[in-house]
Order: sequence, then structure tokens, then C-alpha cells
Amino acid sequence: MRKPLIFMLLTALVALVGCVTINVYFPEAAAQKAADQFIGTVLDESGATKPAPKEPAPAKPPAGKQPSASILDLVVPAAHAADSPDIQIRTPATDAIRERMKGRFAGQLKGLFDSGAVGFTANGDVAVRDAGALPLDQRSQANALVAQENADRAALYREIASANGHPEWEPQIRKTFADGWIQKAPPGWYYRDASGAWKRK
Repeated sequence: MRKPLIFMLLTALVALVGCVTINVYFPEAAAQKAADQFIGTVLDESGATKPAPKEPAPAKPPAGKQPSASILDLVVPAAHAADSPDIQIRTPATDAIRERMKGRFAGQLKGLFDSGAVGFTANGDVAVRDAGALPLDQRSQANALVAQENADRAALYREIASANGHPEWEPQIRKTFADGWIQKAPPGWYYRDASGAWKRK
């Protein structure tokens, strides 16, 4: 009688431990914050968008008056997490990709977006939307620029997934960045939604 009961308890314990150790979730909020920082840097520092005004720093309490700690702060000291996201996005490879992207946006890519010739896609890439908006002699150059941008984007998403030890996160990182590029696009730029329809912000 005791052997089956002990066996059942051990089996349940092993199953519980297995579920806890196998379940590695994708940190969606942290990934979105990291993507927003990366995208903001590329667009703002390249001059593609106007940087958002910085929020003023919170007022410091008067001398001698420190804010009281909540019970949560005592139990979980990391309740007030740092501003940096808990997903690795800075590597030498991603830094190099960011610089190339900034250069393309500061160069011809911004003009292509402004004219409506290219737009963002729902899978995190850039696509030619209206080749007719470009003079014939500039179309092959625009296609080459889009191909270079998309190669860097694929490398970026892959590198971030690998840097975090989860290559299987690449599709989720790509989706997170796709949403971020569209959200941060200036008014007037085009994007293609999941159904394939082009829309203007």
C-alpha cells in the first residue's frame, strides 16, 4: 500500500520540477522596451524622426525625509527594477548593425520612406511599396538599399535571440521589433499590415 503512494508522490514531484525547469517564457515586456530603445536610437540619431522631449527627473524628497519602503520592497528588493531591460540587446554585432542602420536612414532610406516608395512590413522588414514613386534610374539602387537593410534586420533579430541564449525566440523578437518600427514611424510613412494591405500613418 505504501509503495504505490510513495511512487505516485515521487512521480508528481518529478513532473512538477520538470514543468518548472522547462517553462522558459519569452520576456515580452522587456523585449518591447529593448526594441523601443534600439529603434528610437536608430530613428532619432539618424534624423529620421524628432526625438521625444525628455521627461523631467522626479523631484527629490526634502533632506531628512526619505520615502518609506513598502513591504514589497522589503520582501522583493528588485521590485523597483532598473531602467535597463532584462533582455540582452547590446553586443558588438548589434552595435555594428545599429550604426549601419543609422547611416542608411540618415542617407537615402529616410527619403524613400518620406516619398512613400518604401514602408515597414508586419514581419519586421522593409519593402518597396511603390517603385513608380522613384525615377527609373533610382529603382535598382532603392532595391539594393532595401536588401541591405533587410539583411541587417535578419541578422539583428537572430543575434538578439542568440545573445539571450534562446535562438528559438527569433520569431518573437522579429514580431516585437516589427510592432515597434510601425509604432515609432513618423506620420506619413507607410506600413504593411498582417493581411498585406499598405496603410499610411
